Amino acid sequence: MAQSVSLLGIPHDVNSSYLTGAALAPARIREAIHSPSANMWTETGVDLGASEDWHDAGDIAVTDLKGESAFTAIKAAATALLANEHRVLSFGGDHSVTWPLIEAHLDFHEDLNILQIDAHADLYADFDDNPYSHASVFARIMETKKVARLVQVGIRTLNEHQRNQAKRHGVEIYEMKDWRNVTALRFDGPLYVTIDLDGIDPAYAPGVSHIEPGGLSSRQVIDLIHRLDADLVGADIVELNPHRDVNGMTAMLAARLAKELSARLLEG
Repeated sequence: MAQSVSLLGIPHDVNSSYLTGAALAPARIREAIHSPSANMWTETGVDLGASEDWHDAGDIAVTDLKGESAFTAIKAAATALLANEHRVLSFGGDHSVTWPLIEAHLDFHEDLNILQIDAHADLYADFDDNPYSHASVFARIMETKKVARLVQVGIRTLNEHQRNQAKRHGVEIYEMKDWRNVTALRFDGPLYVTIDLDGIDPAYAPGVSHIEPGGLSSRQVIDLIHRLDADLVGADIVELNPHRDVNGMTAMLAARLAKELSARLLEG
């Protein structure tokens, strides 16, 4: 039975630690999704343009909100969609928006698993004295002790503090230095996927604030989405910075990932 899937834009980047610009991303990703340079078909044969179960819920008005007020609004918007039995695909924004999105999903899915594609582990206990920082988001999430499993793929910036944090919280990490064509991951129970676009090599995704060479290819990430052995219940794509993009190529990649994730979410 097909699920209903809603796109949700979160134009929020006040928790970025280096550059802002990610608040502009939801609009750019939507433009890329509907660009006449491509079509609405996924690689797996789903015509999103003809699907009555694929909706756009618009953007949350959180651009100027900070701290708890912003996160409360983000969680409330996601919760409203989940309560109406929609699966939610969100566009950030910086990676901090994943925290309230995960909190919303935890209210509907016990034993939630998370797959994080990222250059950074984002496990700092308190980055720049900002508990809401995008660099601390997974420390906050794992402190809830409600997540069954966090698997990180593409990581290539670990320091001693974050390694200790990973051990403390039981995080499973596939570092890029150890990557050997792992394309099929299995999860028992519901899965949430969060894609930080800087997890992808800047040759494919230059439009990010934190450029980290040596990342995943576009093909590797698409293959991961296709071959996941899991019940995908939600996802987000974050950290597109249009100020740094080249010919819109990172936005187009985000759009392709959004289409492939949408097809998986529609599967039910």
